[in-house]
Amino acid sequence: MRMLISVVALMLAGAALAGPDQGVGLRDADVVVLGEVHDNPHHHSTQAQIVGDLAPAALVFEMLTPAQAAQVTPDLIADPDTMAQVLDWSGSGWPDFSLYHPIFAGAPDAAVFGGAVPRDTARAAMQGDSGFDEAALYGLDQPLDPDEQATREALQMRAHCDALPEDLLPKLVAIQRLRDARLAQATVEAITATGGPVVVITGNGHARRDWGMPVYLRHARPDLTLHSLGQAEDGVLTGVFDSTRDAPAVDRPDPCAAFRSDG
Repeated sequence: MRMLISVVALMLAGAALAGPDQGVGLRDADVVVLGEVHDNPHHHSTQAQIVGDLAPAALVFEMLTPAQAAQVTPDLIADPDTMAQVLDWSGSGWPDFSLYHPIFAGAPDAAVFGGAVPRDTARAAMQGDSGFDEAALYGLDQPLDPDEQATREALQMRAHCDALPEDLLPKLVAIQRLRDARLAQATVEAITATGGPVVVITGNGHARRDWGMPVYLRHARPDLTLHSLGQAEDGVLTGVFDSTRDAPAVDRPDPCAAFRSDG
């Protein structure tokens, strides 16, 4: 499902270049957020190259829980098959581990932090309990602007092929906000533990400056400088980023084909 959200949301608008730290380069930022479309190998190659060039003190992965991240060591990274098994990557729902392993290998001595929201926490959030004890610090307790809320609900509906009940849409937006806040929290943990710099690996939707993880990080740690990179497919990208890179789109089936009828 998260793949569907990322793929469809990517198709909806063009990119812009803005942000309060505009001009802070990749090498100068305390936090570098590297966006992706999850199944695009070109995006992962770019991430691995940047991570290798920056040699950050810490890596934060949207794809890992804190418990999974705690198992990552340089020795484990040196054995990708065992690493995939230890992380139970095949059961995670993420694309093949071969896409992500070069990112870990780009900075094998970096401390690894997990920014994922566990599934049971996400289910509880659907019932109105985010389980996030620092909501005020990260701005998660503040309602969205009504226009942004409506836009995000419309994106969720399109991302789910116009097949959802409307009363579910605010809950899905709330879960996305929770994931942004959790990524920001994991980034602060990484900065506190290592001093930085920190690289965050996440989807483009969470990397965008206008309503993704950087918004929540700014609430908690306005002193940190940040550079967000969004990665487009064939020139198409949604959101506000400090910089963008383009790559060919992946040939993937229409995610909404199953919802159509020949009638």
